[in-house]
Amino acid sequence: MSNPYGSGFGGGYGRQTTAPAAPARGPAAAPGAPVAAAGDLVKDTTTAAFSADVIRESRNQPVLVDFWAPWCGPCKQLTPILERVVQAAGGRVKLVKMNIDEHPSIAGQLGVQSIPAVFAFVNGQPVDGFMGALPESEVRAFVDRLAGPGGPDAGGDPVADALKEAGELLKAGDAASAAQVFAAVLQHDPESAPAAAGLAECYLAAGDAARARAVVDQLPPAMLDDPAFATVKTKLKLADEIAQLGDAATLQARLEGNPDDHQARFDLALIAQAKGNREAAAGHLLEIVRRDRAFDDDGARRKLLEFFEVWGPTDPATKEGRRKLSSLLFR
Repeated sequence: MSNPYGSGFGGGYGRQTTAPAAPARGPAAAPGAPVAAAGDLVKDTTTAAFSADVIRESRNQPVLVDFWAPWCGPCKQLTPILERVVQAAGGRVKLVKMNIDEHPSIAGQLGVQSIPAVFAFVNGQPVDGFMGALPESEVRAFVDRLAGPGGPDAGGDPVADALKEAGELLKAGDAASAAQVFAAVLQHDPESAPAAAGLAECYLAAGDAARARAVVDQLPPAMLDDPAFATVKTKLKLADEIAQLGDAATLQARLEGNPDDHQARFDLALIAQAKGNREAAAGHLLEIVRRDRAFDDDGARRKLLEFFEVWGPTDPATKEGRRKLSSLLFR
């Protein structure tokens, strides 16, 4: 069950979530204790029974695995919440509990580094998860996202939901959590181009172009042709160019001495982009377009279009840059 991609942001599948522990509702049952009227929805498992209780059973409906230990205080808060939510789900999902003190090997294979840890299995593979004690509302939302409010046969796609969640995390600036979700999807489907591209995007967002390139380099060419990698390849190209640039102060001095030093202005645009100053990056390139469209065979305009692709069509810098570029080209 090891992850060949590895998120590199802390290890383990799923999203490690730090959240306030939910208040106990009455006396909390100890993890592993029998649950009244639980039926077949909640059970304990062992290393030997894990394959039947989780892997095989998850081909019928999603199975949550709760890794806990008797000494773990947050486990005693989370497990009763899990039991209530699973029973209320009415068979859309099952809960299997594993005491890691008695059965440590499965948790080790999954890269569990802290408990409580919950992993969601679908079709024999882990597709999502979280660590830490969550409030009941968040656990319920997690189950609904996994199994769908209408049940497992309502057309829900846990992998698609996980990709959507990871994309939202990345967009919100949480590259570490997004990387863990993308890595979990890749464990389920190693040929998922959106997940591999998303993982590379996480490394790029964290400023680690080398690890992003390592993800790309291990993929087959056919997979890299997927549209999901278009932005990743553009960002890696820009990273290569930026690594070869000179000192910004020296370039600025050259530009002040000669406003028509287009190469210095071009390099300053790349440095501004690397620092996240999109307005300055666009401004330098637009000024080159205004002064000399022929520079580098219209290279300033082409580079600006690359920036627009990296920033995305809805980014304010893209919208403003396109407006200014249009006014220059069609004046």
